[in-house]
Amino acid sequence: MSAVSPPTGLPHGARLRLNEHVRRYDDGRVLVGGSPGRLMRLSARALAMLDGDALDVGAGTAVLAERLLDAGLMDPAPSSLPQSGLDQMSVVIPVRDRSRQLDRLLAGLPVGVHVLVVDDASERPDLVIATAERHGAEVLTLPTNGGPAGARNRGFEATGTPFVAFVDSDVVPGPGAFEVLLRHFADPRLAMVAPRILGLEPGSARPHGSGALTRYEAAMSSLDRGPDPALVRPMSRVAWLPSACVVVRRDVFESCAGFSEEMRVGEDVDLVWRLTSAGHRVRYEPAASVRHEHRATPASWLTRKAVYGTSAAPLASRHGTAVAPAVFAPWTAVLAAAVLAQRRWSLPVVGLAWATVTVRLAMRFRSLGDDAPLGWSTAVRMAARLTCDGARSSLEQSGALALRHWWPAVLPLTLVSSRARRIVAAAAVVDAITEWRRVRPGLDPLSFLVARRLDDLAYGAGVWTGAVRSGSARALLPRFGGSGGVRRRADGSPAGQGRRWFSQRAPSTSPPARPGSPA
Repeated sequence: MSAVSPPTGLPHGARLRLNEHVRRYDDGRVLVGGSPGRLMRLSARALAMLDGDALDVGAGTAVLAERLLDAGLMDPAPSSLPQSGLDQMSVVIPVRDRSRQLDRLLAGLPVGVHVLVVDDASERPDLVIATAERHGAEVLTLPTNGGPAGARNRGFEATGTPFVAFVDSDVVPGPGAFEVLLRHFADPRLAMVAPRILGLEPGSARPHGSGALTRYEAAMSSLDRGPDPALVRPMSRVAWLPSACVVVRRDVFESCAGFSEEMRVGEDVDLVWRLTSAGHRVRYEPAASVRHEHRATPASWLTRKAVYGTSAAPLASRHGTAVAPAVFAPWTAVLAAAVLAQRRWSLPVVGLAWATVTVRLAMRFRSLGDDAPLGWSTAVRMAARLTCDGARSSLEQSGALALRHWWPAVLPLTLVSSRARRIVAAAAVVDAITEWRRVRPGLDPLSFLVARRLDDLAYGAGVWTGAVRSGSARALLPRFGGSGGVRRRADGSPAGQGRRWFSQRAPSTSPPARPGSPA
């Protein structure tokens, strides 16, 4: 799909808020964060437009607002955006049997919205039809099973509303979720928006599976993209959205030919990346939430994790390094290699790499502004923080490679190398403790560690299976890039008034998101 030049501009009166993951320096003039990470220095005039961590869109602030939005540094507050009526949206539900889940979903949809159930060749279509009719939903029956992507596309073609929500049958929408999501389409560049996906609350689903797995999935499900809003882009904090529940703009979805029907898994990741590469915005909005019935029996849970992993190979063939399991700058690769080598020279090499990049970044940050260069203390503090983040990220990604993506190759090494055993053991324990402390699941640390490692083993097995089937190892290869990029200036001059701010890429500070997709 070729790039387009979509319309720009949120309506006047919209309010933007600084993303929770953005850090501010130099009395708030320097912003570090965004999607993907970058550094932006505001002019004194641009800084004056901000109201603390917020910005109101108006005639004088529209250009700055657009640039901050596009950088992922700010997010629109949904309550400040105009509401679109639910009559502007259709709900398309792909389903194959699962009439119990369908009944629960239909009962939770808002009254008055047009609902189309697409029966993807169920073995008991009579149950699906009876369930849909009981709730007043329309039914489209497909003669052969084509998978969720095809079922969604057929349902889309049978609707005519400006916006279409695709909702899987094992989802239950939260109160007001669609009303919140529809507000975001006040942004004319927005193509897709999705809510936060949480697990079903206890007692709301038929009892099944292991309690430990249920609690683990409630805290660590790959469908949950976290508590903070985000602009969605490859290689950023929120790199993709699960199709369990998304809302799309009709004309944009049509222009990109919908979901790729040859993909039985990963079709949602593929759609998001095609939309963003064409210049459209895709947004994640956790202020709206839905509940999902996670698979929690050991066999179904492990199988689903492995199936998610098989999507990496076809995604790599379509999108190249966007699916890379890790991203390293040259200096972070050197640092990680030195740590993993566990030699006497490792610590000096780590210190030299860190110090060299810190000094280089500090010198670069000093030259950011034409009007008032950053002071040395601020520049060094910023550089040290970023390089520490980059160093930590490189070690986390190295551990994830050993435990998740590369474990079939690493496991034999542990049988013959004590160094490899130490690396794997340390990575496994540190990762589990870090994540356990972050999410605080209702699960003891040992059970969490076991579930976490089984999650990695199943997903990694899927990645290797997909790589073997495709005959390509691209999905297993990390991406190597520069440490910061070249400074570039962005000028916006509404009403003839020159307004400048400077931005540049910051070093990679977080590992890429793990691709995965519900079927």
